[in-house]
Amino acid sequence: MTDADRRQPGKKTKKPERRRPARGYRKAIKWAAILGGVALIAYGASQMSGVAYNEDAIKVVDFSALNAAEKRSALQAANNARCSCGCGLGLAQCVATDSTCPIRESNIERIRTMAREAKRP
Repeated sequence: MTDADRRQPGKKTKKPERRRPARGYRKAIKWAAILGGVALIAYGASQMSGVAYNEDAIKVVDFSALNAAEKRSALQAANNARCSCGCGLGLAQCVATDSTCPIRESNIERIRTMAREAKRP
């Protein structure tokens, strides 16, 4: 006997219903994935520049006399150098974030020197 023979005439068999995720749930997942991708791209771009602390973070030093390449060179040097007070921070990081550093003024002068050296041909 086949399934068709077992069914009663006039009655339809009911298929089990699959629950579909709510439409808002799918949309939220989609936007979360898009935003995550954008954040990942932005993070990658920021890491590729090689300059964690830029001229906006180091406002006490004037970089306006430098062109883009010179500014990048000076900022890379400041970010790669270390503070010598023993705090373990980078030079640019120390100047940008630690206003209590005992040698802050000499660190600022070191960055100014790096900017002057970047300006030389």
